[in-house]
Parts: sequence; C-alpha cells; structure tokens
Amino acid sequence: MEEFPVRTVEGLCLGTSLAISGFFYYVYRKKRKTVDKLNDAPQLTLDGKLADLLNVTPGKCLQYVVIEGAVQPLGEPLRSQFQEGTVGVVQKLMLREHKLVWNSLSHTWTDSERVLHQRVNAVPFSLVGSGQANVRVLCPLEASGLEMEIIHEKFHQATYGFTDIIGQYLSGEKPKGQLETEEMLKVGATLTGVGELILDTDRVLKLRPPTDGSEYFLTTADFESLRLEQEGQAVVWQVLASVFALAGSAILFWLGHRYYRSLRVRWDQERFERLGAGGTGEGSTAGDTQEGSGEQAPLENACVICLTQPRSCVLLECGHVCCCYSCYQALPQPTCPICRQAIKRVVPLYQA
Repeated sequence: MEEFPVRTVEGLCLGTSLAISGFFYYVYRKKRKTVDKLNDAPQLTLDGKLADLLNVTPGKCLQYVVIEGAVQPLGEPLRSQFQEGTVGVVQKLMLREHKLVWNSLSHTWTDSERVLHQRVNAVPFSLVGSGQANVRVLCPLEASGLEMEIIHEKFHQATYGFTDIIGQYLSGEKPKGQLETEEMLKVGATLTGVGELILDTDRVLKLRPPTDGSEYFLTTADFESLRLEQEGQAVVWQVLASVFALAGSAILFWLGHRYYRSLRVRWDQERFERLGAGGTGEGSTAGDTQEGSGEQAPLENACVICLTQPRSCVLLECGHVCCCYSCYQALPQPTCPICRQAIKRVVPLYQA
C-alpha cells in the first residue's frame, strides 16, 4: 500500500464512521442489557406477604425487581410555591431564558434557550400498597425516567426600548423572555420502581439502586410502557450503529476498488512493456527501431499528441491506433483522442 496512499479526507471519514459506530454499538449493548434485565425482572405485589418473602430469601435481598405503589411521604411533604394546597415528595424549580440568535449561515433568527436557575428538593417517601404495606424509596434523584407533573408554568415577556433594539441587531441576540416552571411528584401518585429490594434489620422494605450497576428506574408510567420505551431506544441505537458501520464499509469498499484499479493500470503497463521489449528483441517493430535510434517517426505513423514518437498502442474497445504509450498515460481522462470513447484497456501495437 506504499504506492497507494489513503487521502486525508478518506482516512478521516473512515476513522470517524468506525469510531461513531463503535460508540453507538457500545450504547446499544448497554441498553440491550437493560432491556434483557427488565424482561427477566419479577413483578412483585406490594402487600403484607412481601416482607415474609424477603425474610426467607438468601441475604434478604432481591437483585432486580419491579414494584408499584402510591407515593406517601415519611414526614412533612413539600408544598408548591405557586399552587396552594398542592403537596409532593420531589420538587423541581427551573428558570429558563428564551432568545432569538442570528444564524449567519442560514440568514435567519433561530430559537435558543439556557437554564438560568434550577433547584431540586426531595423528602423521604415510600410506596404504599394493599394492607398498608410499604417500601421506602432510597436515592430517588439517581433514578432514570422520573418525569414529574408540571403544576406551574409562566412566561415573563421581555420588554426593551429603542436603544435595546439597536443593540440586539448589533449583537445578533433578541431576548424573548423567561419561562418559570415548577414540577412535582405529587403525594398519592402511582409510581413504578425497578431496582434492588432489601429487607432491613428492623423489617423495613427498601428499594435502592442495584449494587451490580444495573439501571435504576422510577416512573409514573406502568411497567409495560417503560419496557417498550427502553426497547425502542435500543432499536434506535442499533440502527445508528448499523448506519455508521455501513458507511465505514462503503469507504473501505471504495478504497479497495480504487486500489484494484491502480493495480490494473500497473499490470497493464508491465504487460505492455514486457510485450514491447519482446518485439524489440526480435527486431520486428519499426517504431521501436526508430525510437531506439533516436530518429523521429514518419508523420503518417507519429503519435497524434506528441507528433514525435511512433504510435505504439491499441486503445480498446474502439480499436484506434493513434498515440504512444507515454501520451496514453498522460491523458487527463481515459478517453480516446479520436472518438472520445472510454478506454477500457490498452494493448501494445506489434508490427511484423
């Protein structure tokens, strides 16, 4: 491959596609492992028999289970700052700035936002099932899929004067305003938890993040919806990995095809030189005799390009004999100088 260097752009595209494909495949395998664990996870009923089940289990621990119950605080709940009478166990306050930014490439104003302030509050809570059986939920902020209800949303419109308008066009930024939101996991909401279930020494059931590194889930959706969502994400990552792998394969195929074409040109050149050398050894080609003696070829037999060397090759498939091999190699495009037909191959002209 020393005579066939890979271009910088080709190497960059190949390396990038393979690297991105490898990353997407890694994410896909991780997501696929999560889906497999969800499919194998037992769905337990939250009742009085659950503690007895954990008590007879080795280590009083179930590695990965699905449990569902109603949210109840263990102490004083959180109260909404905007909705009177609304209480919950997890609260998220966020202030985001919205503005228009000038895009010099598309020559349009595009929406942009950034978080100015965010605060998350949480209090200890448990999931309550039938017969007042409950499971205390540990580390809820570490869980995936915890989507809370938006209980307050207000947009504060930006106001500006004439000088502000001039400054916006000069800076390329137009503030639209600020969006204030409050999200809350309400008391009494049904919550599905997927994680490690343990029985404490004081016979308290606790749901915590799995110690084996599996993904920890808390969601207001049902378990089937959670499983289908994770399967859909795994399919997306698989498709992305396949697309970039195919792109890398296409680049490798193109490089191999270009290398094969260069080898064919070199083989044709070597075959031409070998056959031409054989004809000269027998003293049978008039053109080679003239070329060896340093004399110019007769005008009727001269190359139509350089007009000095004899015509020494046949261009196929058109069959024209019109140039020497050196001029054929120098052609900018592999087309016949006479009829402009594409040159498929070239053979030496042997004159008896």
